[in-house]
Amino acid sequence: MGSLFSPPKPQLPPPPPPIPTPDDPEIQRRKEEVRLAALRRRGRATTILTSGVGDISPANVRRPTLGA
Repeated sequence: MGSLFSPPKPQLPPPPPPIPTPDDPEIQRRKEEVRLAALRRRGRATTILTSGVGDISPANVRRPTLGA
């Protein structure tokens, strides 16, 4: 009589997919993508010749005079 009103048993979930190995081609492809992205970022950063502070050399603010 207890099984007449009890809810049905839940089904078991499917087993998880196998864990990828370091030799997996998808893992290798992703590693290469990350490496190339880091190279692109590093390449852009090397084009900036000043620090985060900016150019700290004295500014040339003297105006030329016509008479001197």
